[in-house]
Amino acid sequence: MRVPRVVARMNKYVTNPIQSLWAPRLAPWAVVEHVGRRSGTPYSAPVLAWVSGGRLSIPLVYGADSDWVKNVLAAGEFTLVRGGRRLRIAGPRILPSDSPDVVGPAKFVGRPFEGVLFGRVAGNAS
Repeated sequence: MRVPRVVARMNKYVTNPIQSLWAPRLAPWAVVEHVGRRSGTPYSAPVLAWVSGGRLSIPLVYGADSDWVKNVLAAGEFTLVRGGRRLRIAGPRILPSDSPDVVGPAKFVGRPFEGVLFGRVAGNAS
């Protein structure tokens, strides 16, 4: 299951700009900062994210074919802004929600969706 694309398009223009006001500061919300794989344009997307023990998990509520997911997989890294901190995330890959690497509540939140984006915290981003 995944949220329908029509909802994703509406969120891109209506909900995401509003969520981006609090997402960088209010966990479990966070903002993924990434660069377009074709355009080179910087983008950001609010997400639900859990970080623990140097691991990151983001449930893929819109599916693995979302542009931001394709961009971070192609780049092999991205920046996550969470709790007012900027973290550099390396080695993103998609895992099933029941993987032992998936962090805490992301196992349950990600269960009805196509998986969880997993990555390693590689340090603070500048």
